[in-house]
Amino acid sequence: QLQFVESGGGLVQPGDSLTLSCSVRGALFPIVGMGWYRQAPGTQRELVAAINSDGITKYSDSVKGRFTVSRVDTKYMVYLQMNSLKPEDAAVYYCNSEPNPLNSWGQGTQVTVSA
Repeated sequence: QLQFVESGGGLVQPGDSLTLSCSVRGALFPIVGMGWYRQAPGTQRELVAAINSDGITKYSDSVKGRFTVSRVDTKYMVYLQMNSLKPEDAAVYYCNSEPNPLNSWGQGTQVTVSA
C-alpha cells in the first residue's frame, strides 16, 4: 500500500512559478505510475500530469507546456514544477498512483493564484 504526503503549495501571483513535492511511502513506488491531480471548489478531481515508471510523461491540455512532472525513485519523491501560473490553476493538488489512483489520498497542498 502506498501513502502520499504533498507539500509546497502556497499563495502566488499570476505568472509566478511553484514546485510541489510528493513524498511516497511504499516499497512498490519505483514500479508504479504516478500522477498529480487537482480539485478546485465545486469541481471534480482531475488528473493534470502523470509519469510512469519509465519516466514517460503526459499532461492535460490545460497545463501542457507550463507544468513539468518528474520523479526521483531513489528518494521516493515526485515533483510538479508549475510555471506561468494562472488563476484557474488554483486548487488543492494531490499525488496518487496513475492510471489507477488508490482510495487513500493524502491531505493535498493548496495552491492559490491571485493578484
